[in-house]
Amino acid sequence: MFSDTVKSLRLDRRLTLRDFCEQAGLDASNWSKVERGVNPPPGDVETLERLADFFGLTAARKLAFMDEAALQRREIPADVADNAILQRALPAFFRAARGHELTEAELNDLAGDIRKLHTPDRPPA
Repeated sequence: MFSDTVKSLRLDRRLTLRDFCEQAGLDASNWSKVERGVNPPPGDVETLERLADFFGLTAARKLAFMDEAALQRREIPADVADNAILQRALPAFFRAARGHELTEAELNDLAGDIRKLHTPDRPPA
């Protein structure tokens, strides 16, 4: 969860909430609520990028940080939501997550769509 992650990152740097907020340009009262899960994580990419840079996050860890923020806001990350394969697969996933049984064909389609995400495009033979 994003709130746990940012608090852990702050504590790993041995920063008090006030010191962190001063250095990162954040309001301590509001940020305390973010760390406690009372307020949602920031929604603007610039703030999240700045925080990721502040904590020295790179590549996959930075992406996970951004994803955690979106998920705690109960949003699907924009780059994922725009993916055509996922737009087709997510409704089946949502039904399964809500406890509705999927048919074998629906499960196979979902698995196939997920495989396509990890298969590089191959030029035609």
